[in-house]
Amino acid sequence: MLRIDFYLQHLVRHNASGILLRSGRPVTFQFPKGDRTSSTPIEHAQIAQLVTEVASPTQLAEIERSNGTSFTHDGPGVNVLVSTEVKGAEDWIVRLVPTADRASADAGTEGLPTAMAADRTNFERPIGGEMAGGPAAPARIPHAIISEAQTPPLERPVRRRVESRRSIPPPKVQTVPGEPAINRWLREMVRLGASDLHLSSKVEPMVRLHGEMQMLEQRKPLEPAELEFEEIWDTDFAHEIEGVSRFRVNYFRDHKGIGAVFRQIPFEIMSVKELGISEAVLDLCWLSKGLVLVTGPTGSGKSTTLATLVDFINDNRSDHIITIEDPIEFVHANKKCLVNQREVGTNTKSFKNALRAALREDPDIVLVGEMRDLETIAIAIETAETGHLVFGTLHTTSAKSTVDRIIDQFPADRQDQIRVMLSESLRGVVAQVLCKKKGGGRVVAYEVLISNSAVSNLIREGKTYQITSVMQTGRKLGMQTLNDHLLEHVKAGRVEAEEAYIRSNDKMAMREAFERAGIRLDL
Repeated sequence: MLRIDFYLQHLVRHNASGILLRSGRPVTFQFPKGDRTSSTPIEHAQIAQLVTEVASPTQLAEIERSNGTSFTHDGPGVNVLVSTEVKGAEDWIVRLVPTADRASADAGTEGLPTAMAADRTNFERPIGGEMAGGPAAPARIPHAIISEAQTPPLERPVRRRVESRRSIPPPKVQTVPGEPAINRWLREMVRLGASDLHLSSKVEPMVRLHGEMQMLEQRKPLEPAELEFEEIWDTDFAHEIEGVSRFRVNYFRDHKGIGAVFRQIPFEIMSVKELGISEAVLDLCWLSKGLVLVTGPTGSGKSTTLATLVDFINDNRSDHIITIEDPIEFVHANKKCLVNQREVGTNTKSFKNALRAALREDPDIVLVGEMRDLETIAIAIETAETGHLVFGTLHTTSAKSTVDRIIDQFPADRQDQIRVMLSESLRGVVAQVLCKKKGGGRVVAYEVLISNSAVSNLIREGKTYQITSVMQTGRKLGMQTLNDHLLEHVKAGRVEAEEAYIRSNDKMAMREAFERAGIRLDL
């Protein structure tokens, strides 16, 4: 895939009115409500390559002769005007503005949202002054690059077992000179819409697509030397491809050698509406203090839900947000809030150290990426009690098991005290799972517990087994069991009954609910 088309996919997907690229500056996406920029700058070599991939030899010669040119390009779902301006030998400005002419747009992208009409005046704002020393120097484009632009680089044919759901598959991605070899697989993973890339010694590259493991491409199995990283057993970090996506990475060793998993983290945070977050859960974002937990198994979308809730707060409150993550996943720009994001292992030694320090950093909202140990949990509860709103995650599958897990972390002689503290500080639990969606993709199902006097009494008295009954009778307060939401998805035709049954945490009750609703379960 052409480098320009990665940017245009984001433009179309998010209805941006244009994109501005400048050497050494963050990428700017324009929207009617204001610009949004990437977290890292784009290098001049990347911009030069983007232009040489799509411009004709005549247009490249025009850039060299007059420091700029304009031409149109048919991208995925949008036709854009590409305007190139040379400010210096390594300072180029490229503007990508949708045109009204979509007749020649890629037929294979039918069904994608239409990009908004371009607000061209916004792109005429000066980004900075002229280069010191007078007019910009003419651009020099090596003749070799002009020659290569006429003939796309050849790529070894690959038989793919992962198929695009588009009627006309887009072109396979190509290796970009100078970038890490892993990036081509990551760009292919993003193109397919997969959530994870799996690399293992003696195995071909694989992706998780719509919840299922599938081969990415047929090639010889990966050798351990191809995956060599560092002389450590395992490590977590983040990796970013400018204009494509961020990735959460875990490198590890197994009995065959080295392996790695890359989880895709989109630049754009999903909206409340896209995730189907209820008003009752949104109301938790307006609290001044208390503990809110988002739970679920690994890969259930907890990070995505938390990022959306933080983004909602960032849009609607004027507060100080501190996030403690391992590693930093979604990057939050300062909107109405000041956001400080700290990465364990890079900016702080541990969750508990960062959480203890946060109390001296004047926070209003604290996000704890993982409540892994007793001390972190204890500090989080104390932080929620002392006038802060704390968001945290646990790998539990229901609201009831979440409360039990927290209490069971403590020694028996402290559990009565923790029950009292938790009963007073807990404000809500959102337990979630991801289900395979009919026709492809995945959809999230939520269990929602909103703390009230009845819930507080059950926690204090150690009667957590009755929490499910309270959720069933508390629907007017926005509570729901996981089975409630799974049944709703099945009735709406979003999820197969068998898939809902597999994801249920109370399968006997799920069978009974299907029988009452007249839904057949073939299991």
